[in-house]
Amino acid sequence: NKTGPLINPTNGTIPMSNFILLGFPSLGQLSRTLLCALLSAAYTGTLAGNLCILWAVLQDPHLQRLPMYILLGNFSWLEICYVTATVPRMLSDLVSPGIPISFQACFVQFYFTFSMGATECFFLVAMALDRYLAICHPLHYPVLMCPTLCWALVASCWLSGFLWFIVPVALISQLSFCGSNTLDHFVCDPAPLLAASCTPAPRTEQACYALSSLIIFTTVLFILASYGPVIRAVLRLLSGAKRHKAFSTCTSHLAVVGLFYGSVMVTYVNPAASGDSGKVVTLFYAVGTPLLNPLIYSLKNKEMKEALRRTLTTW
Repeated sequence: NKTGPLINPTNGTIPMSNFILLGFPSLGQLSRTLLCALLSAAYTGTLAGNLCILWAVLQDPHLQRLPMYILLGNFSWLEICYVTATVPRMLSDLVSPGIPISFQACFVQFYFTFSMGATECFFLVAMALDRYLAICHPLHYPVLMCPTLCWALVASCWLSGFLWFIVPVALISQLSFCGSNTLDHFVCDPAPLLAASCTPAPRTEQACYALSSLIIFTTVLFILASYGPVIRAVLRLLSGAKRHKAFSTCTSHLAVVGLFYGSVMVTYVNPAASGDSGKVVTLFYAVGTPLLNPLIYSLKNKEMKEALRRTLTTW
């Protein structure tokens, strides 16, 4: 005998086993093909650029002893993991739209993308702290940012990032979903998941909003506050060469901070960011910023360019 679908006894709903990511339904076949080609090129460029930086740090003993490059190597690895958690699925949906993603896979993607986003916030803070100590406290810098303490800072960034969104992910995964299993997004994001819930969950929504806002504003305020004394210290440097080197490393970091936080704030702090406009902004920080980061850091950094040149020559 055939049995019907299992019914949730608490509310009489049929639990969903999968979702369909809608992506960009308004795109025609030609536009979809072009977007697929652009995303493929961006993904390849992101992997190549960040792998080059990671490989240069791993192969250069001098860079391995410098805290800035320990942080940069981990940051590059983070970017590789981040785009790999989102872009392959986006490409699959563009080529073959309508293929469902399982409930478990959707929430795994949700957890990893948000955890790596939080980890990126913490790494940008760690990089700002490194520049502050190097420029404002140069005599104490070798002690304050010795390799042991630097690796402890790296571990705390990874651990804090992957713990930050555990509660919201767990809360949303416990909701009952009914009606259409279509999520109006190209990734498993809290907004469409909450919209697919059978009943409103204001406390869960508030928890997501509060944690997103807290990590964004506290980290960006720390970064901006650290750069006040950094800029004053750089302007007091007598050597033009030292001033130029300090400014080049600081402007690289600030450029990455501006790209990342600008797009994230528009998406997760501005409630009006929804629909296709919200998707475009999400697409930019999910794909665009990881692609631009290695270009920014390598083009503005003489040591990194030399390390890349040595590594590619020997390779």
